[in-house]
Amino acid sequence: MPRIQELQSDLDALKDQGLYRFRRRLDTPQGPVVRIQGRELLNFCSNDYLGLANDPRMIKSLQQGAERYGVGSGASQLVCGHSSAHAVLEEELAACTGRDRALVFASGYLANLSLITALCPGRAGLVVQDRLCHASLIDGALLARARFQRYRHRDAAALDIILERAQTDKKLVLTDSVFSMDGDIAPLQQIAEICTKRQATLAVDDAHGFGVLGDSGAGTLEQLGLRQSQVPALMATFGKALGGYGAFIAGPGALIEMLVQRARPYIYTTALPPALAVVATTGLRIVREESWRRDRLQQLVQRFRHGAQQLGLSLLPSDTPIQPLVIGAAPRALEASERLLEQGILVTAIRPPTVPENTSRLRITLSAAHQEQHIDRLLEALALAER
Repeated sequence: MPRIQELQSDLDALKDQGLYRFRRRLDTPQGPVVRIQGRELLNFCSNDYLGLANDPRMIKSLQQGAERYGVGSGASQLVCGHSSAHAVLEEELAACTGRDRALVFASGYLANLSLITALCPGRAGLVVQDRLCHASLIDGALLARARFQRYRHRDAAALDIILERAQTDKKLVLTDSVFSMDGDIAPLQQIAEICTKRQATLAVDDAHGFGVLGDSGAGTLEQLGLRQSQVPALMATFGKALGGYGAFIAGPGALIEMLVQRARPYIYTTALPPALAVVATTGLRIVREESWRRDRLQQLVQRFRHGAQQLGLSLLPSDTPIQPLVIGAAPRALEASERLLEQGILVTAIRPPTVPENTSRLRITLSAAHQEQHIDRLLEALALAER
């Protein structure tokens, strides 16, 4: 173990490089306006895309869930932690996504670790991912100890070459649907066709698309018309558009049952508290019933992009609520974030290793809870910060 002095030296180096991370303490619920250290700030860095994290119905369902089930699940799901609240949620998730079954996890990170380690364990397997996949997918591949390759971002042709050359029948392809730091969408229809042709299993992380995209809010796969036979494994979370906490994987019955039997992060983790499963069920129903939230969110995205274009801001190409403004060097991104903070705008600077070197950025995220004047105020602040 490194000595304390060495740890402090490493921390000082992070500060010098503009890579030191710190937490801001909110004194309010999530929302378009938050309070930090007595200051009210417009919040443009939350993943609460549909404005449900502080919805009264969500709060009431948490209270009712706690009254019925208590505050803890008590054990893993295979011991005595699986409740009727989990079962109801899994049934509704399967119906919503058009999959045979769904399985609830305590977090999206655990879900992805479970998926990869259960389906592609050991050196006999090959895991192939987009280069900009979420850290949990990378860590899952490393934990599985499978052979691991990555292809150029959104480059389906490069994926095809890797799969064509693969020397194994056990091939697992993983990609985000909506990439969390760029906001763009993977070419999933092409990827699905390639996986079918090369007899590879395709798994999609739809954490940032579920609830936001699709006619009913079932996510990117619904929007693109991709069925279970084309995308056997779908993962998404409850902590973003659904406003709660937790995650799920949906797919064929045999795949889900294999996760129950072999996924160590699922087997050996205390189950998601049942009250939070009740909250997720409430959020899922709201998402499906209130399509106006998605419509409003898209209107705000277009308002922001139009305003940014008029200001000459070079946003990355994205029609999702993730609207990154690439700055470059980490210290410059931190400085830009601080200039916005001085104007009452909260936008976090995203730096390596979360994004590649020299692509540090302001990751601006929009919510259906924002008002038009909030968007206009953000644009004004960005115009001043760019001077």
